[in-house]
Amino acid sequence: MIRFECDYGEGCCPEILDSMVKSNFCQTPGYGLDEYCETARSHIRDLCGNPDAEVHFLVGGTQANATVIQSILRPYQGVMGAPTAHIAHHETGAVEHTGHKVLVLDGALAKRMGNGTVPAEEAAALRDSKITARLIQAAYDEHWNDATHEHIVQPGMVYLAHPSENGMLYSKAELQAISRTCRKLNLPLYLDGARLGYGLCADGNDVNIRDIAELTDVFYIGGTKCGALFGEAVVITDRRLAKDFRYSIKMSGGMLAKGRLLGIQFAKLLERRADGGMLYTDVCRRAVVQAYRIRDAFRAKGIPLIYDSPTNQQFPVLTKARQRRLAERFAFEEWVPVDAGSDAVRFCTSWATKPEDTDSLVKTIGQL
Repeated sequence: MIRFECDYGEGCCPEILDSMVKSNFCQTPGYGLDEYCETARSHIRDLCGNPDAEVHFLVGGTQANATVIQSILRPYQGVMGAPTAHIAHHETGAVEHTGHKVLVLDGALAKRMGNGTVPAEEAAALRDSKITARLIQAAYDEHWNDATHEHIVQPGMVYLAHPSENGMLYSKAELQAISRTCRKLNLPLYLDGARLGYGLCADGNDVNIRDIAELTDVFYIGGTKCGALFGEAVVITDRRLAKDFRYSIKMSGGMLAKGRLLGIQFAKLLERRADGGMLYTDVCRRAVVQAYRIRDAFRAKGIPLIYDSPTNQQFPVLTKARQRRLAERFAFEEWVPVDAGSDAVRFCTSWATKPEDTDSLVKTIGQL
């Protein structure tokens, strides 16, 4: 069985394993206060163009999301996001468990905003698992214009994912508009970068890490899905939100005693070479290239894709018969039903996807 259902099925880049082996008997302080974490922090601050950014390493994406959100919100506040946001559907209520509601900005809100018709910009964004500055403004206004607003969970921050749940990207212009609105409304903006590396390497992407650092208040650079054994690097650019964050990490169970294991990984992934490249973007670009081969094979066969994803996730619409044929040799994920006889499914490449495995899939697609 050749597996394309996720991008964290393998271990980590060999270069990381080599660094771990070489440092195995080095003695260091714990809890992320070691020299490897400091080196990784320095790399990240350089990428952000912000020497004052706070950088913390957590063990996984759910821990990062829940810890950041609960550290920012007041007890009566919630976090705004897309209806398909990861925090709303794939984290087992981790945010709600901390006492904070996920406030989805959905089609009903967009329809009210458009006086009975969902505006084209919002319809496109929601289809792509994204939100817009206007949706944020509309949700904020609805809350504060309600005469009984103190009886309703208050919008307290905004959550984005780049790439989105459906593999789509925010343009720099879209992020700038969202950032302006959030800052006008005093809403902290948090960007989930679980697959950030794949977004940075996608065709058509016009956003870099420095842009994200300037336009958000908190974001994280994903490692688990992008070549690391595990771990995420949370970057806090609004110093007001950084106070006591290590207390929140510890309280939420996200602080690793052997913190150097996280620092070693990000120090290796984000180390700049003389040519300006990094292992992080090297391996993520390879995954994106393999995804494009899969996308092009489906298109050549006349099989549509439900989203025009430029990243490592591809979503063809397959009949039940074609799904069964492909499932004989390849693992992939069911995504959304399309009609009685077809579903959109997800094929996901990773930093470790072998070209010969993609060759086998492409050949089989051609035989459907």
